[in-house]
Amino acid sequence: MSATAPRSGASASPPRLRRDPGASLTRYRVMAIATGVMLLVLCVEMVLKYGFGIAGSVGTFLATAHGWVYFVYLFTVADLWSKLRWPLGRLVVLLLCGVVPFLSFWAERRVVADVRAGRSGPSVPSTPGARA
Repeated sequence: MSATAPRSGASASPPRLRRDPGASLTRYRVMAIATGVMLLVLCVEMVLKYGFGIAGSVGTFLATAHGWVYFVYLFTVADLWSKLRWPLGRLVVLLLCGVVPFLSFWAERRVVADVRAGRSGPSVPSTPGARA
């Protein structure tokens, strides 16, 4: 038996390594803040328009801009989620955080704290045979 052959019961595939979120985390942070700011501005505009009857000329532009910013936010969340191998539930929660005012700011702080504390994904052995 060769030294490189897998042991019985052991997987022949290489071990999964934890990926460094690096640029994905930075992109997520920027888009979470941009999405939150755009949503707050849009909410203020809607309150002024429908609550006080002050019709602004930027309402349609703000709604469209927020829609595109949120669309990019969806991709940055999916990118970060795939890099950190989070459960599907966390992906859904982060996607929904972009549609509730102030929630994207909270989620951004929480994600950064989790990544910096090492709670960013499953613990995966970096060498064959090592235990997590």
